[in-house]
Amino acid sequence: MKTIGVTGPTGAGKTTVLKALEHLGCVCVDCDALYHSLLETSPALLGELTQRFGRSILNHQGRLERKALGEMVFSDPTSLADLNAISHRHILERCRALAQEAREGNAKGLVFDAIALFESGLAKDCDVTLAVVAPEEVRVRRVMRRDAISEPYARARVAAQKPNEYYVNLCDFTVYTDDSTMEEKLFQQVAQMFSCILC
Repeated sequence: MKTIGVTGPTGAGKTTVLKALEHLGCVCVDCDALYHSLLETSPALLGELTQRFGRSILNHQGRLERKALGEMVFSDPTSLADLNAISHRHILERCRALAQEAREGNAKGLVFDAIALFESGLAKDCDVTLAVVAPEEVRVRRVMRRDAISEPYARARVAAQKPNEYYVNLCDFTVYTDDSTMEEKLFQQVAQMFSCILC
C-alpha cells in the first residue's frame, strides 16, 4: 500500500483529485476534518490546549470554544505556533493509526489531504506527495462559488495562502487544474499518475 500526501491552496481542485483517488481504491483522510473531530473527542488534545491557553477557551460544559481559541492565537505568532505544535502532534498520531488500519484492510492507497502537509511533518510518513494547484484567478472564482462569499473576501483568503510554487517545489507530483479542465480528463490524469506511484 502506498501512502500519498495531497496538498495545495484553497480552490485548487483538491476535492476532485481526492474523488478520483477514492475511485481508484484509495482511502482518503481529510486532516482538517480529522482535527475538528479530535477537538471534540480527544481528552488528551483538549487537556494540552487547556494547559497551554487556560480554561477561558472552554464553555460551561467543558467543551472547546473554537472562537475563543482563535481570537487568542490570531494576532499572536507564538501562541499560533504553540497551537500548531500541539495539534500537529495529535493529528500525526491519529494519521499513523489510520495508516495501520488501511494496511490491514488491504487498501490500494492511503491519501492524506493536508494543507499543512510539510509544516506538520506528515509528509515524512508519505511515500509520495502531490501538489494540486490552479491559477489565482481560477481559485478566486471557485472559492466565491463554493463558499458563497464576496470577491474581496475570496481574494483575501487566496492571498493569505502560500503561492503555487511552494507546493510544486516541495511535492513529487503536481496536478494543474483550470476552468478548462474537465472532470473526466482530470480523472485520467490522476489515474496515470497513480499507476506511476504504484510501480
